[in-house]
Amino acid sequence: MPSIFTTLARHPDLYARFMPFAGQLLRGGLLPGRIRELLILRTAHNTGAAYEWGRHLPLAEAVGVTTAEVRRLTQDPDAAAGWTDVERHLLRAADQLHRDARISTVTWEALASHYEEAELIEITMLIGQYHMLAFFLNSTGVQLEPGFDRTGTGQGTRIDG
Repeated sequence: MPSIFTTLARHPDLYARFMPFAGQLLRGGLLPGRIRELLILRTAHNTGAAYEWGRHLPLAEAVGVTTAEVRRLTQDPDAAAGWTDVERHLLRAADQLHRDARISTVTWEALASHYEEAELIEITMLIGQYHMLAFFLNSTGVQLEPGFDRTGTGQGTRIDG
């Protein structure tokens, strides 16, 4: 059982309510898996959440995110060559929510030209949910299980053994 779940289970009521929401975003959402994992990894990088990063690298690989793209996720999306315009807008959205607690009008309008309203809602909720998880994981020091890669998570993590 992953450490995140054994730690969350120490608050049974919260765990019982969290799991359906988290599961909807992770497995039942409208966003394609590749987009979902790019946003999760960017959020993990922004927040220094080594646990999120390490657990989601294999999921990202399974939905087609390449090693080169993972490396680019740790760079400024405007400076890193190789992203499509919509991918740049998505990564900007993750950065803006992290920094400003809102997506700029320019980024929102750019995303709205590619995504339906429900998908836009999901983008913000997905990034926000993984931000919240980073707060929890980084604060409680949940340990990343052996065999998962922590590199690329930025700064601020307490997950160090």
